[in-house]
Amino acid sequence: MPGDYIGLVGPNGSGKTTLIRILLGLLMPPAGTVFIFGRSLLAFHEWHKVGYLSQRFMASYHHFPATVKEIVSMGLISKKRFPKRIVSTDELAIERALECMDILDIKNRLIYELSGGQQQRVFIARTIVNEPELLILDEPTAAVDPETRERFFNLLENLNHQKRTTIILATHDIGSVGKYASKMMYLDRKVIFYGTFEEFCRSGDMSSLFGNLSQHLICHRHE
Repeated sequence: MPGDYIGLVGPNGSGKTTLIRILLGLLMPPAGTVFIFGRSLLAFHEWHKVGYLSQRFMASYHHFPATVKEIVSMGLISKKRFPKRIVSTDELAIERALECMDILDIKNRLIYELSGGQQQRVFIARTIVNEPELLILDEPTAAVDPETRERFFNLLENLNHQKRTTIILATHDIGSVGKYASKMMYLDRKVIFYGTFEEFCRSGDMSSLFGNLSQHLICHRHE
């Protein structure tokens, strides 16, 4: 549903990445029809409304001769008509994204000169710079420090609550996803559970899987 914030969790090999690739149109589903923004995926062309960050995104920028600011500005290209170029009115959005991820001071450095954590912040800024309506994130904070991680999740919360941005966050960190997300989808080669964290906390199937204590810790709905 529009405005949902879904934590997509499950063990390695459970199908999280496959599901994301289907949502992005990179794989065809084995059956059924995928709809995005109310349209069949086959007829969907407004990809500027979708922001995506892969956990393997950094590998494609090894020795790429572009600055941090140039990388972040690429996130604005998809919604532009020909000729696709960055103009002065885009500067505020770029600066805001850089500042949000605390990388404004390194905006002129080359991307391959940065540490893995700094690069990850750059790619997160690139993903959010055009404020997409749907954000799909695959382990987005795996290489960032706790302070940046908390700032990033606060940003996601603001996008979700204030702008009604729909978020799908794939993560292995099932213990903390309930602190941020409003719904959970638990996969293990099929959908084992999908619903709110209140429903998760009352689920007998989830109690059997995690145990009562872990189940309540995961939901983050108890004092």
